Amino acid sequence: MKIIGLVSILCAVGAVAAIPTQSLHFGSIAARANTTSLVGYLGVFFLGNDPNIYFYLSNGNDAISFSALNGGNPILVPTLGTGGVRDPSIVSAGGADSGKKWYITTWDASQRNGSLSIFIWESTDLINWGTERLVQVENDDAGMVWAPDAIWDANKGQYLVHWASRFYPANDTNHTGTSGADMIRYAYTSDFVTFSTPQTFIDYSPTSVIDLCILSLGNGSYARFMKNETATNVFMERSDSGLFGTWTRPGGATAIVRSSVEGPYAYMDNLVAGNVTLILDYFNGDGYHPFTSNDLNVDDWADANRTNFPVGLRHGSVLSVTQDQYDALSAMWG
Repeated sequence: MKIIGLVSILCAVGAVAAIPTQSLHFGSIAARANTTSLVGYLGVFFLGNDPNIYFYLSNGNDAISFSALNGGNPILVPTLGTGGVRDPSIVSAGGADSGKKWYITTWDASQRNGSLSIFIWESTDLINWGTERLVQVENDDAGMVWAPDAIWDANKGQYLVHWASRFYPANDTNHTGTSGADMIRYAYTSDFVTFSTPQTFIDYSPTSVIDLCILSLGNGSYARFMKNETATNVFMERSDSGLFGTWTRPGGATAIVRSSVEGPYAYMDNLVAGNVTLILDYFNGDGYHPFTSNDLNVDDWADANRTNFPVGLRHGSVLSVTQDQYDALSAMWG
């Protein structure tokens, strides 16, 4: 341009046929201390112009070393909508649904008359994903729904699902005129079937923002990453007063993580408490590059060793896995 069991959501951009359904995508992982039960990572991505979902499994418990599953062939191939998805996110269930995973994404769409829906797959074992569904989450005056993601809101007892949209005047039904800036919208759901009325989460007009990822740091603290679509950079903000608290930029109001990037996704290290990996998609280059930090009170990200990080991966997400999950993924598609 992020578990009730296991659910996956995907997001895509391109030409869109009119369809009375929707598409969805999630991408956030809660912070944690060193947890020996987590033995590796599952990465889910799309590749360039190929709008399918590909799985990558870490080489052991290394957060920046991955190998393709299924011989490099896609794991999930959408059949609804335009038959393509992008920006996949995998979300772990919260509350009573702790056995599930959700996989969400957006489907191929344009900015003026794109998909207003999200794709959703659901699983309890990361192997069997059932039948995909499309769910409309946005109003008809929006031009698109891009890069959906989700995070469990313990205070609400539901999932906060967020995405990027732009809006047109109500009398511009064909969306041929001038739109407002891209902004981050959200809705709540408990089942990824029914969603609350969408509302605005982040509006930095006239600056356009897309590709939000939220990382829980525990105790009501969060870090969030998003793309400044106007200036084509990614920046970080932090809140120590909840999801709807006061957000500030470590490093100052103009601080950025990197320029000429998009699709930020952050995840905690399984072995070293406080270590965070952030992947950024160089959209005019060779895809994702990994970066690391051990202090999210500052905006200081070091380039990670990319030797064993695959080239060409596009906007996606990463989930920590247990030994049983790691073994099952390896046995099925390794």
